[in-house]
Amino acid sequence: MRPIYDTWHIEYKSIFGAVRKNETCRFSIRLPKDVCPDYPPVLVLFRTGFKERFIPMHVSAEEEDCFVYSCDYNARYTDVHYYYFSYTCGGIRYYIKRINAHQGAVQDGELFQLTVYADDYFTPDFLKGGVMYQIFPDRFCRSGKPHDNIPAGRVIREDWDGTPWYKPDHNGHVWNNDYFGGDIAGIISKLDYLEKLGVTCIYLNPIFEAHENHRYNTADYMKVDPLLGTNEDFKQLCEEAKKRGMYVLLDGVFSHTGSDSIYFNKNGRYPEVGAYQSKDSKYYEWYSFINYPNEYEAWWGIDTLPNVIETNESYTEFICGEEGVLHYWLGLGAAGFRLDVADELPDKFLNDLRRSVKGFNTEKLIIGEVWEDATNKESYGVKRRYLLGDQLDSVMNYPFREAVINFLKGGSQSDLIDGIMTILEHYPRPSRNVLMNFVSTHDIERAINCLGGESCEGKSKDWMAERMLDEEQYKKGKNLLKAAYALIFFLPGVPCIYYGDEAGMQGYKDPFNRRCYPWGHEDQELIEYISELSRVRKSIPNMRFGRAYFVLNDEEITDDRLAGFTRQGDDMDYIVFVNRSGDNVVLENVSRILYRFTDFAPAYGHFADDRLTVSPYGYTIIKARFVR
Repeated sequence: MRPIYDTWHIEYKSIFGAVRKNETCRFSIRLPKDVCPDYPPVLVLFRTGFKERFIPMHVSAEEEDCFVYSCDYNARYTDVHYYYFSYTCGGIRYYIKRINAHQGAVQDGELFQLTVYADDYFTPDFLKGGVMYQIFPDRFCRSGKPHDNIPAGRVIREDWDGTPWYKPDHNGHVWNNDYFGGDIAGIISKLDYLEKLGVTCIYLNPIFEAHENHRYNTADYMKVDPLLGTNEDFKQLCEEAKKRGMYVLLDGVFSHTGSDSIYFNKNGRYPEVGAYQSKDSKYYEWYSFINYPNEYEAWWGIDTLPNVIETNESYTEFICGEEGVLHYWLGLGAAGFRLDVADELPDKFLNDLRRSVKGFNTEKLIIGEVWEDATNKESYGVKRRYLLGDQLDSVMNYPFREAVINFLKGGSQSDLIDGIMTILEHYPRPSRNVLMNFVSTHDIERAINCLGGESCEGKSKDWMAERMLDEEQYKKGKNLLKAAYALIFFLPGVPCIYYGDEAGMQGYKDPFNRRCYPWGHEDQELIEYISELSRVRKSIPNMRFGRAYFVLNDEEITDDRLAGFTRQGDDMDYIVFVNRSGDNVVLENVSRILYRFTDFAPAYGHFADDRLTVSPYGYTIIKARFVR
């Protein structure tokens, strides 16, 4: 028996997922014939802070065992809407609400979500269908090129394969002042390697002058850190990358600065008077002092990271103005910005930032760091508007990462499907096309450790520091890492490789996930595997757009070792199967299982005589036409 309502099927909701402003979407429910409503059912829809709208439904079709009731809704307001259905029978009111990720039932449940985004919301084309590569600049490659004017207080390490310092001083502070010497010239020297890997966009962790190796404590927004090189080096990187069809994305850290900076100048390093030194400083009004000068608002209470007041007109002009930080770096060739802690940037600042970036060039990209579902995220009591068309292009896709890792560690198909499909349903189509998908970043343990090794939860830094996978753990982690990358390479969005993942790099949490790239000691098999994923991805035109649907699930297929999903196109769908197990998995009678498709043909892997074989931790792709 079919469900009363199902948001994932267009026979119930004519547009899958979010809708563009002024689009008309048809909603339909199925009520059994023995249910006789006193009045026609209604769609009840509202936005946070606004009254409910009651939209009458009418009988649109009669089926063997039910009546279909439908109504049309013209989306007039950009916002996240919530809805349910209601009808009265025998004087008793009944509600149809969500009981799982997508189905409706007459019982207590959650509200359904409808995201309505701006009709002029479009995202940059250069990233669609591409491959990102994230680089922690100090640890990727050192060129050996001498650099001038290195700030005092830095320890330059020569042991490229050494463990990053992590122990606190007697005051309990970790200074992060050990540098391995990776630089921009080193990145330039490896562009041919990245090109062979299939990379089309390089995302750099912060490169602006700062006095810790992570550089999230900005000291000078207008200057490349001297240990990385010069502004001219960055310009050259962008130019050389462009020759190879690559773009360079910068990390923008705009919610706080360093205390040791031109702007705050707590350590007196700079000649210009900073906010800490005098209330007459032109930067004083950027900060919130509680008891001047030593008590001030700081990011997560860390006194080396004083928060800025992002809505201060002087600060906003400095960052977003025509002569400001954003335009300066875009002018040198940056393709856009990834915004650190986007949930700590107020709406007004994000609005101004978008106007600035898109005013420079609409093809420049804005990606936000958001760890949850970005459409219904609340931060500091405010419902966020990241993906409605006036702020971000897209976000870092932590929910995908969680769903993929959990599935590979033994989770159910249904949990994987619900996790992926919920994001695809909630996010606007433009943002889905440029979602930043990953399994490792500089803020979490590397996926190979997560998948193959012991859990680091609750463990000390000392435990994590020198903890390496043994041979058996490495093999397990490597195999599952292959499956993980197959999933993120073929799911909607843009895969992002964290530097060294492709080489078999290990590392638990910060700073051990930030070791130096092992040049000369890479896992060449992994590199070739991920290079192959890039080649396959590039060959499939459907990868540019974020349409997908899962074709295998717990109810319809007995073998839960596989994830199976389509990448939909106008003429042909590509159907991807990924194997999370160490066995060959064979599906017989594929055309029966995929009964909605016809004209089957092999694309990659083993498919013949209506039989599909997926190798251990591997993938197979077939193409077919969806019967519409």
